[in-house]
Amino acid sequence: MTPSRTILHLALVLALGASLAGCNEQRDPGYQGWVEADMIFVSPDESGRVTRLNVREGDQVKVGDPLYSVDDDLQLADLNQNKATLANAQQTYDRALSLSRTGAGTQATLDAAVSALRVAEARVATSETRLNRRKGFAPVAGTVQQIYFREGEMAPAQRPVLSIMPPGNMKIRFFVPEAELPKLAIGDEVRVTCDNCSADLIAKIYFIATTAEYTPPVIYSLDERNKLVYLIQARPSRPDALRVGQPISVYFNPKIPVAARQ
Repeated sequence: MTPSRTILHLALVLALGASLAGCNEQRDPGYQGWVEADMIFVSPDESGRVTRLNVREGDQVKVGDPLYSVDDDLQLADLNQNKATLANAQQTYDRALSLSRTGAGTQATLDAAVSALRVAEARVATSETRLNRRKGFAPVAGTVQQIYFREGEMAPAQRPVLSIMPPGNMKIRFFVPEAELPKLAIGDEVRVTCDNCSADLIAKIYFIATTAEYTPPVIYSLDERNKLVYLIQARPSRPDALRVGQPISVYFNPKIPVAARQ
């Protein structure tokens, strides 16, 4: 074989190899997943009727923004009662202190008055806290995702009145076979695609499950091992470009263009 034929043959082999690699890459469909978010639920400490809603679903809120109010009649009455008790305890303490200074009172009487005063002060502080918590404020910045109780409805204790979705709590979830796990590590970037989405969506892996979602019998066959899948979770770099519940596709190499769908 002449040198020119040898070079031509080698070039054809390399071209064929590159073509096959490209075909294998295009045949890679990626992995299907979906978008989720860790919601922040805001709820009253005690049950009550919602008297005011300051926000609507879809509103943007900042930390400390008022969200809702719950009726406070019982808490206000409790505060007034404890304030009256505090006033009586203060008078008792003042008398005991005055008598102690003149020598007409005992130390035990003064100590009891001090103790009663401190208890009364603590009860007033507790009542004030209960009253203040009848209003809900945004603990984080984000979007009001859903309202569960509206004005006039009775909200049970520790049941959320509404939920807030912070942008940083958006995540994508997808499953990969056991054989693909060595290709992934915490901190790796993956490419995310979806219908009518931007072409440059990237997500960073922050969770890789150590337990398979499907558990076959104790004795594994090759077919059963192929059914093992593991949950992967990643944070998108642009959470505003995605929506909760949206189906997505994930590709391991974010630098390789995804082949057009057939």
